[in-house]
Amino acid sequence: MAITGSGSLAISFSVFVISAAFLQKAQTLPINLATDNVSVVEGETATISCRVKNNDDSVIQLLNPNRQTIYFKDVRPLKDSRFQLVNFSDNELRVSLSNVSLSDEGRYVCQLYTDPPQEAYADITVLVPPGSPIIESREDVVSEGNETELTCTAMGSKPAASIRWMKGEEELTGETTVEEMYDRMFTVTSQVRFSVTKEDDGMPVDCIIDHPAVKDLLAQRHLEVLYKPEVKIVVTYPEGLTREGDNLDLTCIAEGKPHPHQINWLRVDEDVPPHAVVTGSDLYIENLNKSYNGTYRCVASNAVGEAYDDYVLYVYDSRAGEGAPQKIDHAVIGGVVAVVMFAILCALIVLGRYFARHKGTYFTHEAKGADDAADADTAIINAEGGHNNTDEKKEYYI
Repeated sequence: MAITGSGSLAISFSVFVISAAFLQKAQTLPINLATDNVSVVEGETATISCRVKNNDDSVIQLLNPNRQTIYFKDVRPLKDSRFQLVNFSDNELRVSLSNVSLSDEGRYVCQLYTDPPQEAYADITVLVPPGSPIIESREDVVSEGNETELTCTAMGSKPAASIRWMKGEEELTGETTVEEMYDRMFTVTSQVRFSVTKEDDGMPVDCIIDHPAVKDLLAQRHLEVLYKPEVKIVVTYPEGLTREGDNLDLTCIAEGKPHPHQINWLRVDEDVPPHAVVTGSDLYIENLNKSYNGTYRCVASNAVGEAYDDYVLYVYDSRAGEGAPQKIDHAVIGGVVAVVMFAILCALIVLGRYFARHKGTYFTHEAKGADDAADADTAIINAEGGHNNTDEKKEYYI
């Protein structure tokens, strides 16, 4: 039977009306079903929980990503024994999936048989940890001042891992590349470059892998740095001034990597005294005189380079330093000064108390009888302290 254009339009309109009514009814129903997304490491167990808030005896079932029924109520139609019932009640259907693989990843459906049916979705994400990281160096040994390059690789992870670098306590910045492989698996490579110093010899460099499926995953490599010698001259004898007639004994201490293979003594701008004796790293000169004054240099070398240290020799007169004041013990001097100052202070206190105790008012007889005199001349004549009595006048002062 042929269907006209107007009939087709009527059928389409009817389907639209029915769908709209169904959708409106579905939207008016309260959300009564809930579940959660699950992230699980490959090989471990995932648990899916279908929860019903208010169940009216409706049936709960769980479907796999292909919409095959895993559990219908507490019955498992699917023959995959990795699915096991954990809990079943009017308000929950909880199922575990053991030994999870990448093929189990996808969207699982919790379905409640109401009118219309309700669905909730649980996405299972399978995490695949990377294999043990591999760290490689462009060269096994590097000389100080040169640049070295390290490469770290984390293979076969999902999602892609991230890589961090640490040199001792210092964080380094690397250049990272990510390569996608099969089944959404990733290989991550990071390179770091930096210049080294002699202090970096033996320093650990860590390649640290960050991934949600694994913790504390790293690879470590210790740097081996070659550096030129460090040279220091030590005076073995004498301890004090170098005087005419004394002997001089110098030792050259040189450390490097590799160990210095050659140590030489020389005198800057002049020849070493003819009777000077060089034994390995030691320089010995006997019976010094002022003609030996100058700069003596110890030069040490290895495969990386050479370095030196200088000692300036100045020969004093044979009597230099004799009669020089002995070393003063400043603590003793300070103690003596403190005692003297304390004694002076005590003496001042005693004298002060003495004068304060004998302090008074002293009267003389010079003007005695002057109060009754008629005039000044008479007062002078009548006063016992006048000139006529000067022989009898005595005064004492302390």
